Amino acid sequence: MVSAVFHSPLEAASDKRATAPAAKPSASAAQPKAVAPVLAKPSTDWGALFLKVFAPLAGIALLVGIWGLLTMKGSTFPSPAATFEEAVKVFSDPFYSKGPNDQGIGWNILFSLQRVALGFGMAAAVGIPLGFMIGRFELLNRMASPLISLLRPVSPLAWLPIGLMVFKAANPAAIWTIFICSIWPMIINTAVGVQRVPEDYMNVARVLKLSEWKIFSRILFPAVLPYMLTGVRLSVGTAWLVIVAAEMLTGGVGIGFWVWDEWNNLNVKHILIAIFVIGTVGLLLEWMLINIARRFSFENE
Repeated sequence: MVSAVFHSPLEAASDKRATAPAAKPSASAAQPKAVAPVLAKPSTDWGALFLKVFAPLAGIALLVGIWGLLTMKGSTFPSPAATFEEAVKVFSDPFYSKGPNDQGIGWNILFSLQRVALGFGMAAAVGIPLGFMIGRFELLNRMASPLISLLRPVSPLAWLPIGLMVFKAANPAAIWTIFICSIWPMIINTAVGVQRVPEDYMNVARVLKLSEWKIFSRILFPAVLPYMLTGVRLSVGTAWLVIVAAEMLTGGVGIGFWVWDEWNNLNVKHILIAIFVIGTVGLLLEWMLINIARRFSFENE
């Protein structure tokens, strides 16, 4: 007896779908469409821009505004507009020379920078090695600490007569004053940097029996360099402050003498111009040394 097998239409359809070959994916389905990259629009950080640019300009504008208000009623003190007009005349010919005591402001700035470079250079040549030795050897540290504490607070004007007595001339006396006043930050910062070198580094140097020169060149110098550059930056600011006071008393060509000479002529406008010039030059010197220090920084960003 033959039994017949009957399938319902739904079962037959399901059987056909199960046995039918799989359809090949189309080319469009196999390869996704390329999506054009969306470029992010650069967003302006107005807060940071305000702090970096607009805030300093606002501070300067506030200072000039207060200055203008105080001189609005015909005061003997020159107004900002009158000072600016005089500054245009001064800087229109900054390098004229009509005699040893009558030269443009450009020559005065260059002569002052020359004295600062000589005094500051000698201070660096003496102060940095001395700071390494004071920080490296405890005996020298004990000997030098009271002397540094005693001599560092002395005013630059107190050192100037000593220079005049020893050198018998104004120019070397001014350079001597710059030297003795700008040497202390370099000594102190360099010595502190040497003392803060990790003791593990020195223990490794003892185990390897490194020479004193290798300890200096391989261990101390790279570790102390940020401290040393900080001392250099502080010293150059001190040197630029000192030269103005020294030139006021010694005379000759220089920005300090120019200020004193204009005071004798009762030319207050030129004195105000000199104040802005002194501040600008000091700011540029410090900015230059800060950028040098950043280039030699060993900190991980």
